[in-house]
Amino acid sequence: MAKTSPAQFVQEVRREAAKVTWPSRKETGISTAMVFVMVILASVFFLVVDQILAFGVKLIFGLGG
Repeated sequence: MAKTSPAQFVQEVRREAAKVTWPSRKETGISTAMVFVMVILASVFFLVVDQILAFGVKLIFGLGG
């Protein structure tokens, strides 16, 4: 692996940073909303699955009230 000087490293970092494209404010808002929707859907799904499994365990082993 070739050694690079600190100055060359900084130049390369700046060159690469110039290539970065940031999402617009609208894209960021939509992505954030989609993450919240998916988190809610996943939490509801796991709540339902947990309740079904808990019911099954109580039914099989006669545990709980």
